[in-house]
Amino acid sequence: MQPDLYHQIVVVGGGAAGITVAAQLLNKNKNLDIAIIEPSDKHYYQPAWTLVGGGKYKIGDTVKNQKDYIPANASWIQAYVAEFEPHNNIVITKEGQLIHYDYLIVCPGIQIDWDLIKGLPETLGNDGVTSNYSQHYAPYTWENIKNFQGGTALFTFPETPIKCGGAPQKIMYMADDIFRQKGVRGKTKIIFCTAKDKMFAVPEYRRSLEIVIKRKDIEVKFQHNLKEIRSQTKEAIFEVSSKEGLEETSIKYDLIHVAPPMSAPNFIKHSPLAIESGSSQGWVNVDRKTLQHNIYPNVFSLGDASSLPTSKTAAAIRKQAPVVVQNLLALIESTEINAEYNGYTCCPLITGFGKTIMAEFDYDKKPTSTFPFDPSKERYSMWLMKRHVLPWVYWRRMLKGKPFEGDVLKFLKKNN
Repeated sequence: MQPDLYHQIVVVGGGAAGITVAAQLLNKNKNLDIAIIEPSDKHYYQPAWTLVGGGKYKIGDTVKNQKDYIPANASWIQAYVAEFEPHNNIVITKEGQLIHYDYLIVCPGIQIDWDLIKGLPETLGNDGVTSNYSQHYAPYTWENIKNFQGGTALFTFPETPIKCGGAPQKIMYMADDIFRQKGVRGKTKIIFCTAKDKMFAVPEYRRSLEIVIKRKDIEVKFQHNLKEIRSQTKEAIFEVSSKEGLEETSIKYDLIHVAPPMSAPNFIKHSPLAIESGSSQGWVNVDRKTLQHNIYPNVFSLGDASSLPTSKTAAAIRKQAPVVVQNLLALIESTEINAEYNGYTCCPLITGFGKTIMAEFDYDKKPTSTFPFDPSKERYSMWLMKRHVLPWVYWRRMLKGKPFEGDVLKFLKKNN
């Protein structure tokens, strides 16, 4: 049995949220005792996996060694979390090690529930069934798209919240461009099947996407939730919501890109930190403004596993991290907690090669553009931002806890 450990601040998760918030805390006070619990020795820039699927990025360029991004003054505990005992200020690892803390930050990311779609785990990565939501299958997406000879290409969106909610559409728009370039679009039907009742939650961006859908001649089926893949007959089985209730329908496919259902990791779902009711996904129960836990005041959460009612993106973490940092330091110093998060998030909606809508918005579903122009328009500069600038910002600035707004503005001045 490993001996108990103690750290002043324990961060669960070494992804975008965990590394960023730890780096910002240490930039404020290098004497803080911070430990990051993270099992993986690799760190992925997941927003680029869509570009991998579209043939514009290499999967190897999305991964770095985790040890190179753990802040120098932080301790790295390479382990899986199994349980929380927030009433005792203890985290328990799968190996049974007890880690004591004064303050806890929970940000392990999101869990992908492949098994909730019958037949998907066995079929994924074969016979035209793919998903950009895994580093293992994003390259297979590109193989399928570039070699597609015509037929029906399905792209799905589940009923649960997911990380990067625009990704299922982005790959579809790039696929359309590739099919046209290769001369097979005329014998191809593209269908977007979404469990939602609209293309996007924000009206201004929804209207722009509806124009894109019409321009690209894509068929959209709303309230279609993928439940099963039948690989032998190449059928996708959907549960369809209507006024009459739920019914089942089947669509034949030659290529299908699946956005799988997602939830909080199981070790959160089954813990006292999760919302007890009203959410089957088990998100960490925090105040939407302060990001402080609603029951345990020395616990904070940000990122995909939190209950914050906004889209789950790396850009959202960029605005959430400073709020956690300011409020946690205020708690440590016994001063007033007053930093507030307004729900800001951003989804760079790739609508084709060389075209991107930089969809920024807040809790009120109002556009909140960082840039001095209409954010609902497709722009080449935003394509360059997505493909080249944001990866650099992520690795060189965000994970180091450093500001980067000035770098972005310099780029825009050169490209607008």
